[in-house]
Amino acid sequence: MTTLTTAPVAPLIAELFAQAENAWSATPSVATYWSALTVPERDRLMRSTTDYADLYARLKDLPLAVSPQTGTLLYMLARATRARSIVEFGTSFGVSTLHLAAALRDNGGGRLITSEFEPSKVARARANLAAGGLDDLVEFRPGDALETLAVDLPESVDLLLLDGAKGLYAAVLELVEDRLRPGALVVADNADFCPDYLERVRSPEQGYLSVPFGGDVEVSMRIA
Repeated sequence: MTTLTTAPVAPLIAELFAQAENAWSATPSVATYWSALTVPERDRLMRSTTDYADLYARLKDLPLAVSPQTGTLLYMLARATRARSIVEFGTSFGVSTLHLAAALRDNGGGRLITSEFEPSKVARARANLAAGGLDDLVEFRPGDALETLAVDLPESVDLLLLDGAKGLYAAVLELVEDRLRPGALVVADNADFCPDYLERVRSPEQGYLSVPFGGDVEVSMRIA
């Protein structure tokens, strides 16, 4: 048995995934806004390095959670690497945070630093981590990750999760990169929106080995 597969974490995660599945129908104003955008407009917003604040403020009531498969993958990777130090970009409601914190608990402890732009999401994530009994492992950093993750990082980071504004993946990686130990993992959700990021981690001369997983998740290992 694991922290991930037993109460209180397992039923909490199941409830949050159910809420995420129904999120668009439960927030019609957001659904109307998104459906009014053309596909090129959506792609531009998702890739933007400047308009992300407005976009994610509009999406503040959506969980924007990882998939159940990606959540399980995160737990497995953190357990397999015996991670003790994790950095997360994009907390949202804390679904991925719960998976990673559960892994830390089962690894014997550690510290998860998570950054989230939207204050209301920080509040909901805090409540969810407390409900799961994992909040003692998590340091929440509200605000723009380009500022919150630019200071006071651990000397060594075992795993980095990128799941915030897609256009910032390369910039956030750069902030954390010199703290990634050899063998550390970087997991990027929806990485297909980040061609500059993919070009970087798929180039061995940049110090990474990288493979796609499940279509839109990129798993990379720091080798230098």
